[in-house]
Order: sequence, then C-alpha cells, then structure tokens
Amino acid sequence: MTATLAVSPAKQVSKTILYTRAFAGLFRRDLHVLRRELFPFVIRVCMNPLLFLFVFTYVIPGMSGAGSHGAAAAMNPTAAMAGNAFSTVLLPGLMAVAIMFSGIAAVALPLAVEFGSTREIDDRVMCPLPVAAVALEKIVFSAMQSIIAAAIVYPLAYYVPAVHPSTHVNSWPFLILVLILASLTSGALGLTIGTSVKPSQIGLIFGVVVIPITFLGCVYYPWAQLYHMRWLQYAVLINPIVYMSEGLRASLTSLPTMHPAIILLMLVVALSALTWLGMRGFLRRVIG
Repeated sequence: MTATLAVSPAKQVSKTILYTRAFAGLFRRDLHVLRRELFPFVIRVCMNPLLFLFVFTYVIPGMSGAGSHGAAAAMNPTAAMAGNAFSTVLLPGLMAVAIMFSGIAAVALPLAVEFGSTREIDDRVMCPLPVAAVALEKIVFSAMQSIIAAAIVYPLAYYVPAVHPSTHVNSWPFLILVLILASLTSGALGLTIGTSVKPSQIGLIFGVVVIPITFLGCVYYPWAQLYHMRWLQYAVLINPIVYMSEGLRASLTSLPTMHPAIILLMLVVALSALTWLGMRGFLRRVIG
C-alpha cells in the first residue's frame, strides 16, 4: 500500500505533463493552419467593419456637410451621447462583433467539416487527451483568434471615420478581463452551435441566429439608450454580445454603460452555460 501511494503522485505528474504536451501539440497544429490561411482570416475580420465604418462614419457625415455635427447627430441619435461622434459609440461594438464572429467561425465552421462524412474529428480525439480537453482546446484557440480580430478592428474603427472616436482605457485589468471572457464566450458559443446543428445547416444558423443577435447586441447603440423601449431593453439581456459591447464601451469610452460588476458576472454566466452546452454536445457527437 505504501509503495502504491508513493508512486501515485509521480504518475499523476507524468499524466499531467502528457496532457499538457498533447494540448500544446493540438494548439500548434491549429496555429500552423492559421498561419497558412492568415490572409483570408484578415480579410474576413476586416471586411464587415470596414464597410460599415466607411458608410456610417465617413460617407453619411460627408453627405450631411463637412463639419455638420447637427445633421450627423440627427441621422445617428446615439451620436449625441458621444459629442456627436457616432464612431465613439461604434468602435467598441465593432470590436465585440469581430470577437464574436471570429470565435464562432474558428469553431463552428471547422466542426461542420470535422463532423461531416469524412469524420476528421476522429483524428483529433485519438491524441492522448480526454475528449473534453479536445473541445476545450478549440475554445482556447478560437479565443486567441478573437483577441487578434479585436486588435485588428481597433485601428480601423479609429482611423477610418471622418471624426475620430474619443477613446481612452479606463482600467487595463478590466479591459483585459473583458477581452478574455468575451473571447472565450464566443468560442464556447461556436462550440455549442457547431455541435448542435447538422453540418449542412451551419450557413443557415449564421442568418437565423448570428445576424439577429448581432443587431440586438447593443453593437450600434449603447444599452442605456433603449430606455424608451423597456421591453426590448430587458429582452436583450439574454444576448451575450450585449455584455461584450458594454464591457468594451465601459473600458474604452466615457459613455454611460452597465455596471462593470454586472458585465463581468453575466460574461462568466454566459461562458459557463455555453461551455457546458458545447461540451455536452461535443461528447454526444464524438462518443455517440
């Protein structure tokens, strides 16, 4: 009995090292694939926010007359909250959209292929890792892509608008925490979507689920501005993008937002719920 007890910790350490190396191996494999597809990744991240910024913060203000802040504010009611600069309202929201889209695309779309007729997922689960850890690696890798996407969108959202947004970091620890939680949540949502629908229906999910939650995610307007429509203001609280947008808005601007503690709490709740759903679906699809 004594010999068994003496060996057990060493075996546990050896198993932990083996799992860590296998996890890192999967991560490096995905990183290699991302490096080969870096250009399509950047185009995917940049195209939507660039077009939106160009039209709503450059073309429309230009049509209303250079320097005509009153007309710009009339066309964008939320601009009045940010000194008539709609770009200040928009920047955090577009970063949140980039995080969400990148996280979903990095998990749900590959899963559609891996769970397809070729069953490429079987190659992954053969590595010396628990099946749940394979799913966790997908969430972590997608979170890295989401943070990169947010870093790419920030300079676009700052320099493209005719009127530069007014931004400053209110709290670095809060900003970093929001970025990490938001990125992990988007990956968990991607895992949930990728394991809940048939591979042939992934495209439909983007139109039926992803686009609506984006437009109702306080991306293009602060949550506080919905006070005229109380039913909608409370209805959107089930949407995780609301807390991503509000968290980044609280970190980078002086606009009125939700309380930071509520933002962090709801991001943790969304991350926990979506991770549980995604893991359950992943295990069911792989083992079942």
